[in-house]
Amino acid sequence: MFKKSFTNGIFFCIILVMELILASKSPRRKQILEELGVQFKIIPALKDEVVDYSLSKSKIVESIALCKAQEVFEKFPDCAVIGSDTIVVLDDEILQKPKDRADAEAMLKKLSGKTHSVLTGYAVLTPTERISGAECSLVTFNELSQKTIDDYVESGLCMDKAGAYGVQDGFGLVKCVEGSYYNVVGFPRERFETILSELGFIKRGKN
Repeated sequence: MFKKSFTNGIFFCIILVMELILASKSPRRKQILEELGVQFKIIPALKDEVVDYSLSKSKIVESIALCKAQEVFEKFPDCAVIGSDTIVVLDDEILQKPKDRADAEAMLKKLSGKTHSVLTGYAVLTPTERISGAECSLVTFNELSQKTIDDYVESGLCMDKAGAYGVQDGFGLVKCVEGSYYNVVGFPRERFETILSELGFIKRGKN
C-alpha cells in the first residue's frame, strides 16, 4: 500500500507495510503460502465452526473461511487476514476429518474407485478489501485394496485431513486430479497468488 504526500513541492511516496496473517495452523497451508515468497504470521482462528447446511456446498466452505478470517481480523483490524477451509464431497455427502481410525477406514472405502469433489473456501480481509470465494477440484481414487487402506490408516497421516486423505501422501490413493492440485492439498495457490499480487504482497512476475 502507498501513501502520497507533498511537502514544499517535493513528492514523497511512503510505503505502508501491512502485515499478513494466516488464520490457520495447517502445515500444508503454511508451506504453500511460504512458497509464494510472502512474509506472514500464523494466528489460528479458535472458535468452533458453525455450518449452515442449507447453503450450497461452495457457500458453506466460503462462509467457514470468512468466519475464520473475521475472527482474527477483529483482533488485528490493521492487517490482512487469510481464512481458508476445505471439504470433501462424495455424492452430496460432506466427508469431514475422521473421528477415529474406524471412521477413516470407512471414508476411504467410500472413496475407493470413485470421483469426488474437493472444495476450498478462501477469504482475505483487509481494512479496505473483502475478498472471498471457493475453488473446486475433482479427484478420482484408484480401487483401494484392504491392505492399502490398512497401511494408510496405520500411518496416521489421514487423521487431520478432510475425507481422511491427503493427495500429497502417496500410498497410491489418487488416480487423477482435475483442476488445481494445490486446492486438493487445501489451499488454492493459484488463486492466492493472484489475490496477493493485486494487494501488493507479491511483485508481478516474481513467482
